[in-house]
Amino acid sequence: MKRYRLFICVMISFWASGSTAVMAQGGDQILDGIGETGLIARYIFDGNAKDWSRNNLHGKIQDSQAKFVNDEQFGKVLSLPADAKAFVTLPGEALIGEESLTVSGWIYLRSAQKGQHFFDFGKSTNAHLFVAPTGTESAGFQAEVNNESGAKYKTNAPALETDKWYHLVVVINIPSKSISTYVNGLQVSETKNVALNLDQLFDNKSGEKNTLYIGKSLTADAPSLNAKLHDFRIYRVPLNEKQIARIYHNSLKENQEEETEEEQVKDLPSFSKTTPQLYNQYLTSVSDITVETGVGFLPRLPSYIKGVYKNGVQGPEVRVIWPAPTDNSQVLKTGQYTVTGTIAGTDLKPKAIVTVINAKKTATPERKLEVFHLDQVSLNNDLDGNQTKFIENRNKFITTLATTDPDSFLYMFRNAFGQAQPTGAEPLGVWDTQETKLRGHATGHYLTAIAQAYASTGYDQSLQANFKDKMEYMVNTLYQLEQLSGQPKEAGGKSVSDPTAVPFGPGKTSYDSDLSPEGIRTDYWNWGKGFISAYPPDQFIMLENGATYGGQKTQIWAPYYTLHKILAGLMDVYEVSGNEKALETAKGMGDWVYVRMKKLPTETLISMWNRYIAGEFGGMNEAMARLYRITKDPHYLEVAQLFDNIKVFYGDANHSHGLAKNVDTFRGLHANQHIPQIMGALEMYRDSNTPEYYNVADNFWYKTVNDYMYTIGGVAGARNPANAECFISQPATIYENGFSSGGQNETCATYNMLKLTGDLFLYDQRAEYMDYYERGLYNHILASVAQDSPANTYHVPLRPGSVKQFGNAHMTGFTCCNGTAIESNTKFQNSIYFKSADTNTLYVNLYVPSTLEWTEKKVTIVQTTDFPNEDFTQLTIKGNGKFDVKVRVPYWATKGFFVKINGKQEKVTAQPGSYLTLKRKWKDGDTIELRMPFQFHLESVMDQQNIASLFYGPILLAAQEPEPRKDWRKVTLDVKDISKSIQGDPKKLEFNIDGIVYKPFYESYGRHSVYLDVTLK
Repeated sequence: MKRYRLFICVMISFWASGSTAVMAQGGDQILDGIGETGLIARYIFDGNAKDWSRNNLHGKIQDSQAKFVNDEQFGKVLSLPADAKAFVTLPGEALIGEESLTVSGWIYLRSAQKGQHFFDFGKSTNAHLFVAPTGTESAGFQAEVNNESGAKYKTNAPALETDKWYHLVVVINIPSKSISTYVNGLQVSETKNVALNLDQLFDNKSGEKNTLYIGKSLTADAPSLNAKLHDFRIYRVPLNEKQIARIYHNSLKENQEEETEEEQVKDLPSFSKTTPQLYNQYLTSVSDITVETGVGFLPRLPSYIKGVYKNGVQGPEVRVIWPAPTDNSQVLKTGQYTVTGTIAGTDLKPKAIVTVINAKKTATPERKLEVFHLDQVSLNNDLDGNQTKFIENRNKFITTLATTDPDSFLYMFRNAFGQAQPTGAEPLGVWDTQETKLRGHATGHYLTAIAQAYASTGYDQSLQANFKDKMEYMVNTLYQLEQLSGQPKEAGGKSVSDPTAVPFGPGKTSYDSDLSPEGIRTDYWNWGKGFISAYPPDQFIMLENGATYGGQKTQIWAPYYTLHKILAGLMDVYEVSGNEKALETAKGMGDWVYVRMKKLPTETLISMWNRYIAGEFGGMNEAMARLYRITKDPHYLEVAQLFDNIKVFYGDANHSHGLAKNVDTFRGLHANQHIPQIMGALEMYRDSNTPEYYNVADNFWYKTVNDYMYTIGGVAGARNPANAECFISQPATIYENGFSSGGQNETCATYNMLKLTGDLFLYDQRAEYMDYYERGLYNHILASVAQDSPANTYHVPLRPGSVKQFGNAHMTGFTCCNGTAIESNTKFQNSIYFKSADTNTLYVNLYVPSTLEWTEKKVTIVQTTDFPNEDFTQLTIKGNGKFDVKVRVPYWATKGFFVKINGKQEKVTAQPGSYLTLKRKWKDGDTIELRMPFQFHLESVMDQQNIASLFYGPILLAAQEPEPRKDWRKVTLDVKDISKSIQGDPKKLEFNIDGIVYKPFYESYGRHSVYLDVTLK
């Protein structure tokens, strides 16, 4: 038999320093080299119709005569017998809002009868996609699409033999306007010029209107399928021939050759690496730079340096791509060395002369600023009396949160403890279903959201009372459940109070993650004192014993990630309401974690925290340090340190390098797994005053924003490694290694980046922090919410002609990003203003209509503005006091920054990307007027300059696309003044280039392009 190759997700990238193999982290996230985020559902049919993916789109087998039989090739498979009319139904929500589609599966035909359907998906017999493996009117393997307008598209291929396994694939590639079919890894037919959108086949608002059959036609009189089925998959991305061949070959598992590297998928337009683009075509020279660093610490090289342009062009600073060492071997002794950088599309090679010195440790900053409580800042309508985008989105979330049932968020906790459910209680869906190993994560987000909503709704007493009642009910129930842990079920009964002595579940011979109704353990009396979670303690113990991420009973899904959300939520409730039971519940679980964790050796901890997703602990280090700060119990600070990701923070157990010494140790890793860990490092710095923690956070932020950031502020989305949730495999190579076909810019990663950014600013008041905060807030967080509901995005696709996908409109089923969304949209006011710790200075960071009640100074500040529809804001001071007002001069304010106090123009020197200090003894009624003229500017992909986003001031403008596309939209702009090529209405933030409308990304709900292929002339 032919020998087939097994491809794994290993990519090779080359740098000036040599070649580096980058392997994606282990676990089930990579299936046949395709990232998990591209997979909608997978049904192995090896004994049930459960969805193997993390999306819980479980199927149902209709008809008792359908059986699972043993097959010589694949083991147990599903058999749909002749004349039984047996079939499988899939949830209709599986195909809501998708752009393209790939459906694959193995089929063993036992009959050549025409009209049999392998599958039939659609909303009616007039709008559906089906595959007839034996044909309909004529024999052959046929795929057909019908839409409601009467259009019909077919593919035809040679007939399939009976009594033989075939791997069949149908790919609907909307941007390419094609339908392709494959048999056993090879393309057998293709239909082009297909004018189709999937919303013509599937209802995008309700899964109830979509019918998805396997083994049956939507047409009533069609014959039933007589076949065996195995490994049926649905992908949201159009797979290519290599990917399809890999699925086929890997399924056979026979006589495989040794593992080889996967060839990276090249599915974006290619551009010459030697052709200068945009302003670089006018670039004549750049200067070398000199940098000094201490022994052991890699230097921080500037991402942008000054350039000299010809023909009178006033170009921007020039992006330099520097080599990124994986250790600090270059700086282990004093001396001098040279680093050579590259500039995309040119042969210019700027040099950095690095001097390594024996330097005293640089002092890390103290926390100089503090935040205002949420109830001290309120959002206002704009200058014209209209609701801002902030209020619109807040109201969508607040209103829906108020209608939620706390019992849904408590359902799986009661289920884990074997307690009866209240009458009418319904469980959540998606990642909080019965058998999902992450269940309970949404409950933590919910606790935080209702705490923030309570603190923020002083404008509506009935709403505030609603959230107060919800908080109390949630906490009381969780507290009562925790009191059961490690206590006898009945007086005098046996129990295990020691968290380290948790036995196997009743009747079991090992720990497992089985949460099925028949398999879950509910012996809470054996779980150790203080335990609280929506699942038994097994997953925590399995992590210690080496378990990886995945769907099997022997695998787990990020137990400490879920726990962090719960603990953070409990502490949030405590801090806004003083609920002592919330704090006691958090302390109980903190004690449980401490007892288990303190016995683990360093080697085990390093292994745990570097296991893909299984070891994702969210911000447990942050939570434990915060619990220490609240309680002053040193045990919590001690256990917080045990959550150090030693490999990322310090390189190894000897603390040889890592982020603490400015080495990029996170390339290719899961972004949102690691960003909260960095936030935890900064919290550890606050509570332990250990400088290395600050260096970890500071270095991570700088590298992430400069080398991994997309223009909307998101920081992940890799083709290499093949995972949309990962950082790219090599820094500053987004075009080469980013723009994952499965989407990128996980919304909760930006949520966490904003938290990290705001916290860093409290220590070091660099304007670049709040410039980034503004970018991510306006261009990702605001842009992540649906137009008419609180449905929100998980990944934000940024390829040409993309469409956002929104989910969880009714807050009944949460992914991670649905969870952080209910937090983000209930705290918009939290970073508009900060105050100095000595209360002598007010920082105005964001230009948002709002009112600040500065209680310490007995002063109210009212900010009135139409920003960003206007480049003007006014601060009115009510009350008297002497204090400094520091206002942010944004990096984009290159046309000036003008200040009036009480109507009189002030002479100020304002540098873009800084804070301007206004010193005065303020009187009641004083006004500060700020004007910062907007202008258009381009922001390019670092390694492909012509692929760029168009901004107007801080706002990213997206092209509103009339149809799907696979190539970047081409735009030609005037090199001396790009505004000459752009028409429109700044007040509406709506513009036009070559007949195409450009609107803020946060106002883009249809098909759009965030990146353009720009030429300057």
